Amino acid sequence: MKIEAGEYVIVILHTPREKLFGILDGINAAGISLRGIDLGYFDDWCKSIAAGEPHLPMSDYFLPMWRVERITRDEGNADMKSLAEQFEQRTGKPPAFF
Repeated sequence: MKIEAGEYVIVILHTPREKLFGILDGINAAGISLRGIDLGYFDDWCKSIAAGEPHLPMSDYFLPMWRVERITRDEGNADMKSLAEQFEQRTGKPPAFF
């Protein structure tokens, strides 16, 4: 099944190594357009939003395809919720709201 624009994804990049969580805007041979955050900030982001504290917003990224190591759909399973589901459970709103 093809990953489509509007889906929550996790993107792993190299040179330098980065992991991003966000909403896919588009994907083509040149690269990926994404609105997201660094995955290392995810827990702090959820806590800040849930507490009504200042937080960094999601940023718009264009990631050239040569940097993309892997892109996966943010999917949960019976044992573990997806990042989007975890975010909504912790904050009461979907990540796309931010």
